[in-house]
Amino acid sequence: MNYSFKNIITHKKEGKELSKEEIKWIVNAFLTGEVTDYQMAAFLATIYFKGMSAQETADLTSVYVDSGKTYDLSAIKGWKADKHSTGGIGDKISFIFSPLVASYGIKVAKLSGRALGQTGGTIDKLESIPGWNSELTEKEFIQVVEKTGLSIIGSSANIAPADKKIYALRDVVEMVDSIPLIAASIMSKKLVIDADSIVLDVKVGSGAFMKDIPTAVELSRAMVDIGKAHNRQVVALITDMDKPLGRMIGNALEIKEAWETLHGNGPEDIIDISATAVGITLVKAGIFKNLEEAKKSVMQKLKTGEAAHYLVDMIKAQGGDWSVMEDYDKNFATKNHVEIKAEKDGYIKFIDAQQLGFLAIELGAGRKVKEDHLDHAAGIYLNKVSDEKVQKGDVVMTLLSNKEPNASWNEMAKTSFDIVSQPFEEKTIKEIIE
Repeated sequence: MNYSFKNIITHKKEGKELSKEEIKWIVNAFLTGEVTDYQMAAFLATIYFKGMSAQETADLTSVYVDSGKTYDLSAIKGWKADKHSTGGIGDKISFIFSPLVASYGIKVAKLSGRALGQTGGTIDKLESIPGWNSELTEKEFIQVVEKTGLSIIGSSANIAPADKKIYALRDVVEMVDSIPLIAASIMSKKLVIDADSIVLDVKVGSGAFMKDIPTAVELSRAMVDIGKAHNRQVVALITDMDKPLGRMIGNALEIKEAWETLHGNGPEDIIDISATAVGITLVKAGIFKNLEEAKKSVMQKLKTGEAAHYLVDMIKAQGGDWSVMEDYDKNFATKNHVEIKAEKDGYIKFIDAQQLGFLAIELGAGRKVKEDHLDHAAGIYLNKVSDEKVQKGDVVMTLLSNKEPNASWNEMAKTSFDIVSQPFEEKTIKEIIE
């Protein structure tokens, strides 16, 4: 059948559901230059205002996946699991989820990215370990998974290139915040690996892309539907990102906190999300009948620390020198420690997690531009977490940097939290969507 840009955009403008063939034609025509930037911008605008059906969104995701490299992991026997976060401040859940899941005999084969804006990148954090290699061949990737139970590698330029080109255009024409386009973009990177189950951690709040719960729920449902259309068991957790996750924000700092959590010494919010995400995976894999039983088992593994070695095994298998973490204070010392103190008595309430993400960039823990050098030791330690009681003069957080201190750091830090007169409750997991 002969397709044309005019016919396809007319169908969409009239509210008709596009076929997979129509979607495939327009995406491929854009990649080859037959459809111009301004034509594709007009098509994206039509999607922005008209939306997409669940089937259209699933079909767009398939076209994105098929535009680039996919991984054939059929040689890896047994249940394969994955997890994805939409990005947050202090998010180190993957380093806890993956070894815990692997300890039950489930394989974790995961593609991850680098820092995006104020949110840290999984690959950047792991590169705090000297020698650790994110660029494995498919064969090496499979070998590490089979040997250690898990592997995390970088997402290459060959993964969903159609999405990358369309995302760049969406960014320029201010059409990033379209739920179907966001859902297809995220899920296309997940579906290049044939995992049996995927847990999505959809962050909501000041430090997340999704600022309100209704929008986060809409995105979650769209991604779960895409998963179902591709025969994946997908569950989405909607989690709080008005406050940072855990006590440590940075690169090596977050590996350190993950390691402590794997030994039962982690903050409540990290344990809550990790145990729930792992528990859901175990239920989907048929290891436990319900989430309560699964979480009880996970909590016991955290208490004993028995799953921690899976993280070290993976890092060593990918060339990393774990010994640097064993003498953390020596190997990740910073010249400057700036203490931010409470100016009155009360209870800490974080109100702008995003500000802490931008502050971490200023300290050297993130990038303003792609070429920036990362200081793996830099970051923020939260001496006090949300709802913790403070007295005037108590240290709320410590800024760690090898840069010369700047007065703006104090201002950024102080505008990220408030001190309220009464204790309060904050749910870390807002909803579970499946």
